[in-house]
Amino acid sequence: MDTAIETRAKPGKYLTFALGPEEFGLEILKVREIIGYMDITAVPQTPEYIRGVINLRGQVIPVVDLRAKFAMQSEERTPQTCIIVVETRHGAQKFNTGIVVDRVRDVLDITAGQIEDAPSFGASVETDFILSMAKIAESVKILLDIDRVLGSTDLTALRKTAA
Repeated sequence: MDTAIETRAKPGKYLTFALGPEEFGLEILKVREIIGYMDITAVPQTPEYIRGVINLRGQVIPVVDLRAKFAMQSEERTPQTCIIVVETRHGAQKFNTGIVVDRVRDVLDITAGQIEDAPSFGASVETDFILSMAKIAESVKILLDIDRVLGSTDLTALRKTAA
């Protein structure tokens, strides 16, 4: 069976956000809420991309800095910096995780004609977290499989600590 077809993004609504000049999209059904940047409690001995945890209405939620996760240069926080709370799956369990982004852009209705497979960069470049590319006007949005982006063993261990 062709795995490229299985993991390809489906047409539908996507929340788009920016990290620097790059724009990304998440399936809107994965998004629980968008909150302003708030104080994050650091957790010792975690990777650099895990900023820590927040207390959101009584629920302790791990927070990941997507810039650091994607090995992008760090930037100063701005009034547009925010945390997108997403629901991810790890096995049969669902988890809420916050991701820090530079700014939220739009909710787009992406059609099948706008979706293309992610390019192959060879075996040395890991891109399994990219569902597809969406061509919107003159730009390209990278559609993410947020379950794979946040599915690392480091984050799984932090979720158990936060629970």
